[in-house]
Amino acid sequence: MKSKTIKIGTRGSPLALRQSTWVKETLVGYYPRLEIEMVAIKTTGDKILDVPLANIGGKGIFVKEIEEALLGGRFDLAVHSLKDLPGELPEGLTIGAVPIREDARDVLISRNGLLLKEIPGQSKIGTSSLRRQAQLLRYRPDLEMIPLRGNLESRIKKIESEGLAGIILAAAGLNRMGYQDKISQHLDLDICLPAVGQGALALEIRAGDPGIQDLIRVIHHDPTALCTRVERAFLNRLQGGCQVPVAGHARVEEGRIIFQGLIADRKGRTVIQDQIEGTLSDPASLGIRLAERLLDRGGREILEDILGEQV
Repeated sequence: MKSKTIKIGTRGSPLALRQSTWVKETLVGYYPRLEIEMVAIKTTGDKILDVPLANIGGKGIFVKEIEEALLGGRFDLAVHSLKDLPGELPEGLTIGAVPIREDARDVLISRNGLLLKEIPGQSKIGTSSLRRQAQLLRYRPDLEMIPLRGNLESRIKKIESEGLAGIILAAAGLNRMGYQDKISQHLDLDICLPAVGQGALALEIRAGDPGIQDLIRVIHHDPTALCTRVERAFLNRLQGGCQVPVAGHARVEEGRIIFQGLIADRKGRTVIQDQIEGTLSDPASLGIRLAERLLDRGGREILEDILGEQV
């Protein structure tokens, strides 16, 4: 490959920079003459840290400014946590590559390494997610959920500063930051089903940019891309976001996709969950089919009560 300089757009948080650096180093490993510059953007979600995500616009607050800069030509591609991307991308942008997924599970970091079932009743658990809150309250309705925002380091410190018994985070971020030793428990999927796209990265590019598309194809992972397409189609049909406790996780086994999906009310009193299987040929339809099934089983009433509109 000829010498070339490309620019990568990213959020400025330590985790986002670590993820973008991984993309940079991986690409340079394939293309030693490639020069890459990083461009950090402070998003609305990075500026407003004292308000729950459900109250300030949900997922799009972490990507809006980055996508505007990408469309404006400030850089050539953007690296996102896939779960931060809204279901529909702005016109002119597309996901150019999805690298292999990290661990998609949620984890508990607790005082003294206690498991979730061992934490005393009425204890406070920190979480930034209505999805996590609903599922944790289903499993342990005697616990109190405390809103928690900020980067990984600040959230971990709040265990002590705010007297929390523990916090719930994504395993992927802790693994990427080298914080695996802080994990007290990996939560099984039957306790806490992950967010759509959790653990995966998305390399977003301008549509119709074959040069960058060809460049990043080397780190694309088809099974991860197929699974996240199922999950995002499911979320799109449910009009889901940070305001709604919706979860979904797909995996590929023996040439088939197995997908689990969930809709819950915010207190975890009503949880509607099911699983579907299908071939790899049409992943989006699989997500939509499970969404329709959950809507028909009572999910529609839950979502309409939360969103205040017809689903």
